[in-house]
Amino acid sequence: MDIDYQNITIDELQNELFTTKQVTVAVLRLDKIDPILSGNKLFKLHYFLQQAKEQNKNTIVTFGGAYSNHLAATAYACKLNKLQAIGIIRGEKPTTPSHTLQYCVKNNMQLQFISRAEYDKKEKSQFLATVQNQYKNTLVIPEGGFSSLGSKGAGLIMDVFNVHNYTHICLAVGTATTLSGIIQNATKSQQIIAIPVLKGMTDLEKRMNTLIYQKYNPTQLTTWSEYHFGGYAKKTTALFNFMNECWVKYKLPLDFVYTAKAFYGVIDKIGNDFFPPSSNILFIHTGGLQGNLSLPANTLLF
Repeated sequence: MDIDYQNITIDELQNELFTTKQVTVAVLRLDKIDPILSGNKLFKLHYFLQQAKEQNKNTIVTFGGAYSNHLAATAYACKLNKLQAIGIIRGEKPTTPSHTLQYCVKNNMQLQFISRAEYDKKEKSQFLATVQNQYKNTLVIPEGGFSSLGSKGAGLIMDVFNVHNYTHICLAVGTATTLSGIIQNATKSQQIIAIPVLKGMTDLEKRMNTLIYQKYNPTQLTTWSEYHFGGYAKKTTALFNFMNECWVKYKLPLDFVYTAKAFYGVIDKIGNDFFPPSSNILFIHTGGLQGNLSLPANTLLF
């Protein structure tokens, strides 16, 4: 599946704070690829879709929760590539499906709801064998594309946009699939900053060791664990205020699950002198804006 990069920009932001601290801040606008199939999702799916074509698979099965950007992107990508899509959803079927799940159904994804206990078995060989028996001629994509193949796809971000001149690369972290691809394709002098959106994410090193397809230097990685705002998909008035402020100042739309929390961390750390003078900072906008559609009307200014 071809990726259209024409709309993507790297926007340098202007702020008195940045001038005072003698740093530059730019945003790689991967959210501009497509309203749904945006950000890092398309890159993580790239080699899976290629593999499905090479192996003549006609069905993609993947996993996620009710607000999974990965599910929405997979549904859309499968529709474009004329593949059947099956989404195995964590938890009981809700009375009113989330906007994300409604979007998946609209794009012909078949949803299968399973208990959280069953969902926790999704990486077990017996569970996967059952899936393969239930859906024939199937390619299974792990949750969030969590695999070396997904990581390899995410690594394309660094090379396609030639962002090796930045001293610091900052991004939100969920499964760490994108993070692993970014750090493996970074130059030796670049610092990669991971901002987990999950509360108490203590297994990042283990995840990285699972995902890597080539060696990386762990001293290049810094993790900020204090910007989860209560946990995955949790939100506060302060977070919404920050999102609206970023829209007014920079015309930068952020999502409350990933990018708003991560960018809040970047701004906070600049204010607290984490970055030395002359730092050239790049924030990767990993998309996911469709998640904002689940918010009450008028919560956001954009």
